[in-house]
This record gives sequence, C-alpha cells and structure tokens, in this order.
Amino acid sequence: MKILMVGDIVGAPGRDVFAEVSAQLKHSGEVDFIVANAENTAGGRGITDKLAEEVFAAGADVITLGDHTWDQKEIRGYLDRAVRVVRPANFAPGCPGRGWTTVTSNFGPVTVISLVGRVFMNPYDCPFRTADEILKRSDLGKIVLVDIHAEATAEKIVLGRYLDGRVTAIVGTHTHVQTSDEEILPNGTAYITDLGMTGPKDSAIGRDLKSVTSMLLTGMPAKFEIAKGKVTLEGVILDVDRETGKAKSIKRIRIKSEKKEAIVQE
Repeated sequence: MKILMVGDIVGAPGRDVFAEVSAQLKHSGEVDFIVANAENTAGGRGITDKLAEEVFAAGADVITLGDHTWDQKEIRGYLDRAVRVVRPANFAPGCPGRGWTTVTSNFGPVTVISLVGRVFMNPYDCPFRTADEILKRSDLGKIVLVDIHAEATAEKIVLGRYLDGRVTAIVGTHTHVQTSDEEILPNGTAYITDLGMTGPKDSAIGRDLKSVTSMLLTGMPAKFEIAKGKVTLEGVILDVDRETGKAKSIKRIRIKSEKKEAIVQE
C-alpha cells in the first residue's frame, strides 16, 4: 500500500497545488491513500467545513489539524460530525471533534492519530501518554499513522523513537520547513521530523515576504498575506506492508505545480 502524507496546506495556493498533485498521483497509481495536514487552509489560519470538503474532494482520505484548529469558529460543530477530520488528541477533554479515526480503504482499515507538541507551544496534555492510551485500543487498524504537530525537533524525534514499532509511521508538521531525516526506525516505523509545506515557496512559511520582513525590521505589527507565485507540494510517500503494518520505505517528495501562477483568492 502506498500512502501520501502531505505537509501543511497553506491558503488557496496550497489547496490548488494539493488538488493538482494528488489527482496526478492517484490517477497514476503512485498512491492509494492520502493524509493531509490542512490546518492552514483558511487564509493560513484554521479550516472551515467548506474548505475541508474541498480538500476531501481533491483527494484527501483523512485531514489532520494542529494548534490553529479553533481559528475559524464555525469549525466546532463540523468536527463533531466529520469522522475523517482529526484534531490533536491531546487537546483538553471535552473539546469538539476527535483525536484519532479509523477509516476503510481498499487495503483494510487505516488509523490516523493527531497529536500536538508542548515545547515552545501552549500547555496541552502530554502527547506521549495520550498516544499510549490510544494504542491500547483493540479497534485500531493494522496501519497506524501519527501526525505530531510540534515546534521542537527534539520533541518530535523522541516521540518517534518512543512509538517505534508500535505505529506504521510518525511524521512531523507545523514548522512548514521540510527536513531531510526520513528513515525507517529500527523497529519498522517510518519517521520524518517535518513533512514541509504545501503552498507558495517564495515566502516566509507561506506568507508574503515583504510584510514579514517589515515586521522583523521594525517590530511593528503587520498583516501577513498569503504569498503569490509558484507553489509546491511537500510530504512523503510510504510503502507499507498491509499484513504487518510495518513501513517498508519512506520517500521524501517535493513537487512543483505545473501551473504558471498560484490561485491567491480566499
């Protein structure tokens, strides 16, 4: 089974290139299942029910979120209904939505877990203990994919080793900068510290360089618009043994849009 896991989709440009590339990869048979981090789809901050459905229509099988989950108020009710959208499982008890889901595929059930880090971030519940509790369940799929949405590389690395052999893959998101440390860990789990970003590449993690530069030079607040120009999809493709749930390989990808200009309207 070939699984595509996509780094943070940013704004309309990210949605556009995701739709373009995912259609190509599924049509060619290069991927069978797609997990996309889409917490920045709504102008770079959060997601709406309409945009979630757009990402699903474009090819995603499961959407993961992160620390921007609640930026769009209308998402709360949708998360209670949307079984294929997962926000971090270590949010406080009682939050809308779910932190993990198991969905059917042509290759059997696939479980996707979302976690958020605590280092240099808000005081969420422990992602390590939260993962332990979920993995005790008997109703998970043989294939288990984890998205750890975290700032600190060390926290992601340690969690990867902590879960090695207990999940199929653990991938990092949030920093929007793709790392080059993809590997199969000793006990068969695929790992990468950050998938990268799906959006405008000539930017500051998806934002217009002029406004970000002005803020850094002056210290004055500025509205960070989504950048224009060429867009790229970043992520990994996993080759998974569906009988054992172990990862056979992990390949880092960076695919540029074939279109001349990104869509920038929100």
